[in-house]
Amino acid sequence: MKPKLLILALLVTLAPAVFAHEVRPAYLELRQTGPETYDALWKVPGQGDLHLGLYVELPATCTNVIEPRGSTADNAYTERWTVKCPGGLSGDTIHIAGLSVTVVDVLVRFERLDGSKQTTRLTAASPSFVVEASPGRFEVVATYLRLGVEHILLGADHLLFVLGLLLIVKDRWMLLKTITAFTVAHSITLAIATFGYANAPVLPLNAAIALSILFLGPEIVRSWRGETSFTIEHPWVVAFCFGLLHGFGFASALTNAGLPRADLPLALLNFNIGVEIGQLSFVCLILLLERSFRILEVRWPRWVEFLPGYTVGTLGAFWTIQRVALLFGGAR
Repeated sequence: MKPKLLILALLVTLAPAVFAHEVRPAYLELRQTGPETYDALWKVPGQGDLHLGLYVELPATCTNVIEPRGSTADNAYTERWTVKCPGGLSGDTIHIAGLSVTVVDVLVRFERLDGSKQTTRLTAASPSFVVEASPGRFEVVATYLRLGVEHILLGADHLLFVLGLLLIVKDRWMLLKTITAFTVAHSITLAIATFGYANAPVLPLNAAIALSILFLGPEIVRSWRGETSFTIEHPWVVAFCFGLLHGFGFASALTNAGLPRADLPLALLNFNIGVEIGQLSFVCLILLLERSFRILEVRWPRWVEFLPGYTVGTLGAFWTIQRVALLFGGAR
């Protein structure tokens, strides 16, 4: 695949974020324990003793039965308390103060006495939600599908790795094998990490993901020169190995939220489907662009032809240096 055919795809990739992101959503759980009482759990991302200035605002009629008890662990601040809300919370609005000025999402889980659940996701553009009397049947599915799609499409580092693979692989059958290997690999570690069987420390993991992008830079140049290497001959093997790392990165969106174990299978399934939808959409977009440029016989200046490949290597190097610096800085 010629680099010049991917200029627009590269711009689309980098438009959402110049820097790679790390999804660490906040998490609010409200569990009804009586007709008018609720146990609340509020978990906010943090670093050391500091945490984001996000606060739960319940209806004014609610009063604390047990005052909030806070604790800090695993780079997160957690509060637990019990509230009494006369008449219950059905139809009331719950607001997250401070969310409109952050890039953090909030996963919300509301469980009623009868066991029915309402799951939703709040963003800076939509920092409030209304407690429904009877939640939609597919609400949980839609919430985690959207989360998965947005996680991959807004993850510049993950998409840049996929773009690097597309720049190396020329054969369509090999491309299918390569993307499939990457998908299988990150699905495996996503499941392992989500269910708590293994985990990877955030700082070393981010550095390793950046290194996987940097690794592809020289391989892209070799493919341009007509040279060969293990990566060029067997890209699916490399995609599988690095896909294991990226799977741990995907898992951060679920593991950091602290979802109840009973909700994990459904959340994992739909989140992973969302990730695959986003990834395949990106790949299809690039292939369509390639075909369109070829039909239109678009011609680029020579320096533009090399821009996508060198951008992959340059950003990979920048993120590697940046994240290794953070790794050693955080180890002090």
